[in-house]
Amino acid sequence: MRQYLDLLRDALENGTPIADRTGVGTYALFGRQSRYVLSPDFPGARERELATGERAGFPLVTTKKLHVRSIVYELLWFLRGETNVRWLQERGVSIWDEWADPETGELGPVYGAQWRSWASPDGGSVDQIAGLIAGLRERPFSRRHVVTAWNPSEVGQMALPPCHCLFQFQVTPASDDGPAWLSCLLYQRSGDLFLGVPFNIASYALLTHMVASVAGMRAGEFIHTLGDAHLYANHVDQAREQLSREPRALPRLELRPRASIFDFAYEDIAIVGYEPHGRIPAPVAV
Repeated sequence: MRQYLDLLRDALENGTPIADRTGVGTYALFGRQSRYVLSPDFPGARERELATGERAGFPLVTTKKLHVRSIVYELLWFLRGETNVRWLQERGVSIWDEWADPETGELGPVYGAQWRSWASPDGGSVDQIAGLIAGLRERPFSRRHVVTAWNPSEVGQMALPPCHCLFQFQVTPASDDGPAWLSCLLYQRSGDLFLGVPFNIASYALLTHMVASVAGMRAGEFIHTLGDAHLYANHVDQAREQLSREPRALPRLELRPRASIFDFAYEDIAIVGYEPHGRIPAPVAV
């Protein structure tokens, strides 16, 4: 996870001070990309480790403890097509509470709605995730394995417009006798480097493993492209503390196979060997 730490350090040392929507203020970078190899057998993984010190594995930040339960349940919530925080709250997850309607729990047509039921002009809807899986199985080498959450006609109805707004999968033929490799590239328009981005990296790495599993492939690489990558002004001390810590070995993901992407449950997903440094609390900018 040295790439993530380098990005955090870059914002701390070189970020441009910008007044933002929340009133907190940020130190911002624009246009950054990081690459995380998810499987040690992925072509070039060993060479990259020797050149950069970045090991393959499940990219879960170890320089502070992350709430893995929230990461997993949030992704399952997206895949269910949910837009109400009640389902998350019933499972002890509160990361969306600040943006939800305090009476109804509704957030508007956020990620779950766009992923699973994008409104079409004829009055129907498009299930982008179901279409993605079908496309990977039927036309694996297509360049159209794209899912978008940025819906201009509905952004104004969302409690928080999508930050991680578009992702694309690519299939690479295997050079050995194993299954093909599946890699994911995410475009994130806005990234809270201290609190949000570690969650985003782990979430999309998990999604890549889950999609690869149901498509009969192996998880290859997660490429993370950030538009506005920012460190909030009230996270500076926390960022310095995190950067003073030495990264530890990455954990590994154990995933129970399921026939459908929609069949996965929390109990099917295990993060093994996660031994991070302690938590570093920080306020959320709303």
